Amino acid sequence: MTRSAASSSELLQAKAALRKEVIARRDAADGEMRNRAAQAIIRDLLGLPAYRAAGTVAAYASFGSELGTSAFIAKTLADGKQLLLPRINRAQRALELRHVTDPEVDLVAGVWGIREPSEHCEIVPVAMIDFMLVPGVAFTQDGARLGYGGGFYDRLLASLDRRTARIAAAFQLQIVEQLPEGPQDQRVDVVVTEN
Repeated sequence: MTRSAASSSELLQAKAALRKEVIARRDAADGEMRNRAAQAIIRDLLGLPAYRAAGTVAAYASFGSELGTSAFIAKTLADGKQLLLPRINRAQRALELRHVTDPEVDLVAGVWGIREPSEHCEIVPVAMIDFMLVPGVAFTQDGARLGYGGGFYDRLLASLDRRTARIAAAFQLQIVEQLPEGPQDQRVDVVVTEN
């Protein structure tokens, strides 16, 4: 095995181990604590100048023990902003951002059971995004991000205009001192936690 192949393999193993550890910690967290923390985090997200100035907001439908995004999605729509949610394009191994006006009608079970916009929702170019709420498993204080391992968000973030605010929302228990990063890994500008 070449040195680069070995280091690539080691990087993947280190990411997988950290991913497993943080998801287990998040899954084990008390549900009431998660709800209280989520309310504080959503309040702070909505108060960010980048959110208030945004006309087009990209978010995601949460799943499992992730920070719930339904209140953020509802408020984005209530604020009259254009809401975009991701749909996986499996053939291209990419995320398409689609315009959603009513989550109850527009969202369907997608890949891995994660809710995503249906085919009838219009695809919107990434150049239109002013504010992007970015999911992840673990983050550092300075914006390094560990995702779920598919690389979908790293590719999407790499395609964004630099003016787009890249914001992550996470529980404090998802913040780590450092995490393994490769050349394709993309960072966020700000990580909002309950603290």
